Amino acid sequence: MPPALIVLILSLLLGLQPITTDLYLPALPALTEGFGASMAQAQLTLTALLLAFGLSQLIWGPLSDRFGRRPILLIGMTAYVLASIASTLAPSMAQLIIWRTIQGAAMGAGVMCARAIVRDLYAPVQGARVMSKALSGLGVTACLSAPLGGLLSDLFSWRIALLALTIFGAVCLTLVVLRFEETVRQKNPRALQPATLLQTWLTILRNPTFWAFSALSGASYAGLFTFLAASSFVFIRVLGLSKTEYGMVMFFNSIAYIGGTFACRRLLGQFGVRRTVAIAGALTLSGGSTMGLLALAGLHSPWAIMLPQVLFMIGHGIHQPCGQSGAVGPFPQAAGAASALNGFIMMLLAFVVGNWLGGHMDGSVYPMVYGIWFWSVLISLTAWTLVQKHGDGGAH
Repeated sequence: MPPALIVLILSLLLGLQPITTDLYLPALPALTEGFGASMAQAQLTLTALLLAFGLSQLIWGPLSDRFGRRPILLIGMTAYVLASIASTLAPSMAQLIIWRTIQGAAMGAGVMCARAIVRDLYAPVQGARVMSKALSGLGVTACLSAPLGGLLSDLFSWRIALLALTIFGAVCLTLVVLRFEETVRQKNPRALQPATLLQTWLTILRNPTFWAFSALSGASYAGLFTFLAASSFVFIRVLGLSKTEYGMVMFFNSIAYIGGTFACRRLLGQFGVRRTVAIAGALTLSGGSTMGLLALAGLHSPWAIMLPQVLFMIGHGIHQPCGQSGAVGPFPQAAGAASALNGFIMMLLAFVVGNWLGGHMDGSVYPMVYGIWFWSVLISLTAWTLVQKHGDGGAH
């Protein structure tokens, strides 16, 4: 496959995650009212999806090491399209939660395979550069998702916003069918044997490089997810923005992220992985701390949240390519399993964050702002300690 086609396929597969979570965020308050549901149930349409997404990767990963990436992508993307159609037509909140959960499990096949494909084709440092290009593509998808979701739900309804996911899934499936070539050079016939699987997972979990980069990507995603899960309620309900205005807030959030992925490529070429991550840690901490201090000072406005959030998102755009490729780097023979465990850790943290927010959203900006501040401290500590100590293992 030509390099441009690889980046396009990776961008679309990785883009499944932001479009599935972000596109319907502007519609979430209206959807909740439409079904007469509670805020906790509304959060479950997101957290159940992400838990299924995380858990399913533990199954998809070894399956793709055994049978190859292509058949797993074909099964996963077909299931995603079917679950998207069912979500659009869901007659109740309970059924919507069930279909969103199935959608999350199917999405796991696409995102997990994308991360593993990077390791199939590239050594770790080159992999981080390719991953940052693909995540720039993900950023473009994220940019368009929330404004499009706000516009569709304002002009039509939340159901039309969910229908857009069906179209995106169908595009991904078509591209895989027509253009994707298998990237696993040598399938592992023993990948699914319980003893081999256990040994593979233990090898990965004992590796300090895996933990250093998984802690980085996990904490960074938890900080982002705090914003994703709470922001529609904070900006629309607390700060009084319209759905379309909220879509623009998410647009600027994504632009900052894309800027981070571009900065990542420049910094990697100049400084290498460890110093790049250390620089990003400073950006993250300054963003999270500024947001927290402004809220403490009583400045509750969209600008007081979004300007510091831009710094956090630039840092996120650096931490994610380095974290995701670094965690899988030491395991060329088990890229699927390593990618799956890394993805599972990220989603487990997101599930914890979503549950915490579901019980703590109190009609103020504080739960979201303090959550982002908390994670920014953890991200920077990880970047300055664990990655500095163990970052070499995945960097050569």
